[in-house]
Amino acid sequence: MLKQLLTSPMEKFIKIESLSGVLLFAATIIAVVWANSPFGDSYQAIWGYELGVSMTNFELVKPVILWINDGLMALFFFLIGLEIKRELSVGELNAPKKAIFPLFAAIGGIAFPALVFVLSNNDPEALAGWAIPMATDIAFSLAIMKLLGDRVPLNLKVFLTAFAIVDDLGAVLIIALFYSSGIKWMLILIAFAILGVLFLLTMRGLYSKYLLVVLGVVVWLLFLKAGIHPTIAGVLLAFTVPIHRKVKIPEFMEALDELQEKIIKAPRQENGLLSKAQIEHIDNLDEWTTEVQSPLQRMEHKLHDWVAYVIMPVFALSNAGVTVSTDTALNMNLILGIALALIVGKAVGIFLMSNLALRLGISKLPDGVSRMQILGVSFLAGVGFTMSIFIANLAFKYNPALLDSAKVGILIGSLIAGLTGFLILRALGSPKSDSR
Repeated sequence: MLKQLLTSPMEKFIKIESLSGVLLFAATIIAVVWANSPFGDSYQAIWGYELGVSMTNFELVKPVILWINDGLMALFFFLIGLEIKRELSVGELNAPKKAIFPLFAAIGGIAFPALVFVLSNNDPEALAGWAIPMATDIAFSLAIMKLLGDRVPLNLKVFLTAFAIVDDLGAVLIIALFYSSGIKWMLILIAFAILGVLFLLTMRGLYSKYLLVVLGVVVWLLFLKAGIHPTIAGVLLAFTVPIHRKVKIPEFMEALDELQEKIIKAPRQENGLLSKAQIEHIDNLDEWTTEVQSPLQRMEHKLHDWVAYVIMPVFALSNAGVTVSTDTALNMNLILGIALALIVGKAVGIFLMSNLALRLGISKLPDGVSRMQILGVSFLAGVGFTMSIFIANLAFKYNPALLDSAKVGILIGSLIAGLTGFLILRALGSPKSDSR
């Protein structure tokens, strides 16, 4: 029973992410085919169409693609923030011994790809994309793992998820520090003041999801106008969502028994409909059910499907459409640098740093996982896709030629890295013993 309680949420998470990866792949193929078809002009026209509001003292007009990248993706980053907070509080990162192994792996997965990219590029303009290969697309990676079925133990998937979350945290910090310019500090101070109010209300048990939505929009606008990428607001807002339940499980179970008895004993209507008393008891049950759930967990659960099945595929559809023709001036050094960083940098960095943690004796392999399986996962982590394209948009937003080249490098690197990881894990199968 206990094992089921512990593994079921992770298995459901993996299932959702795996299907999301399939949708991402399909959206990518559609985008590339569409952009290079006779209808390619419509692809550019749709995502370039400007929408927004314009008033005397306020204007917010953006192309559709920026509403997606700045707006919808803020929800994606909000979900990342929820996942980071959960992992730091009660997950694989909540204790030093559990966190060290994925933490070392993530450090390697961040530092080495950036180093490979810098060493393989001598173009000052292209160097602006040094952070592109640093993050892992967890949806794509888990989708590839899903194809392997029982060959891959659950603990290996948990490890991939844990260090990918640390990767995402690193990417968020890099976006905030290196891909923001012309910062208006007064607006930032106002935004942090609002975040502080939300945090204090949460600490006092006065959390309201409706207030979070209203003030969240305000914080998003303040970040947007302040010069810091507004998706960062999503991450920070997530940390104001409480993780602790108002009601403990034993108290809930006791109330459940009492309400069940009251519903049974309540007067019944002859027409088969619920009586007023029964409806009141069921309403009370609904309140108890809400309070026994963690607000963070409940919001993560409700938001995850929307992000996985709608937001990320729409992002892929709108951003992956690279037009390639004989007239396209692609930067081969940039393409090669990104591809090498995703394939070699990720794999070497993650494998070496995770093994360093083992050599130092400060960590251990997850149960049922071999070193060679870690190598396979290290290659899978080279599937950067969503985050890589997102950072590429920031790095080369004023240089379409370099942006197209970066996307080609991301697609090539992610494909080769994912295929290599898949073949390694497929060849290994599920280990019969724990080789340490």
